[in-house]
Amino acid sequence: MQLNQVKAIITGGASGLGYAVAQHLVANGGHVALFDVNEEKGQEAAKALGGNARFFRTDVTSEDGVSGNVAAARDALGGLNVVVNCAGILGAGRMLGKEGPMPLGTFASTVMVNLVGSFNVAKAGASLMQHNDAGEDGERGVIINTASVAAFEGQVGQAAYSASKGGVVGMTLPMARELSRFGIRVATIAPGIFWTPMVDGMPPQVQESLSASIPFPSRLGKPDEFASTVAFILGNRYINGETIRLDGAVRLQPK
Repeated sequence: MQLNQVKAIITGGASGLGYAVAQHLVANGGHVALFDVNEEKGQEAAKALGGNARFFRTDVTSEDGVSGNVAAARDALGGLNVVVNCAGILGAGRMLGKEGPMPLGTFASTVMVNLVGSFNVAKAGASLMQHNDAGEDGERGVIINTASVAAFEGQVGQAAYSASKGGVVGMTLPMARELSRFGIRVATIAPGIFWTPMVDGMPPQVQESLSASIPFPSRLGKPDEFASTVAFILGNRYINGETIRLDGAVRLQPK
């Protein structure tokens, strides 16, 4: 798929990795719809991106809300052929913390946003993309989900987060297999430690420690490197049903 043909929904598109993807696609002639719960940041992001961007305030855990916004985005963009799921929350906390066991709601909300939310937007997008005219190799659309290296090496305090991201990895292949008959590809990116608004707020010594833990290059990932990986997946139709680690060879330690 050529980037100037992309008509994409990007969840978590108002900041961080999602916004970097939106910037990359728009810079190459694509059209994007930003889905985010932050109204102010979403409107600002869409304005900064220009006429090829729209914003839709979206709670990815709402089935009706997502279904309605996906249809509205398709109409606003003049079509829909890409979904990029970047919306997510950390949900950090120990099972047995100083104040007692983790509230079940903390675990459940993390899974709802990161895993259920990704599935919710993906299935709403696929429902519309299946009716697209077939392109080369019969392709009608692409879904790209965001997992994490924590899906494979979750640290202490990441039980909820790792479970949610492990679920994203786990559903990648069966989704790709099911949607293959419609010509819709599914892939997942599992990023390591990236520069995001969350990391920006950390003390410099913590940032330096994180950078030193990465074998090579010994630095945090750049959001535009994530965005270029999205673009690579869009352009290479033989990538399907796969999770790609993007992590500088880091393997998370227990703590």
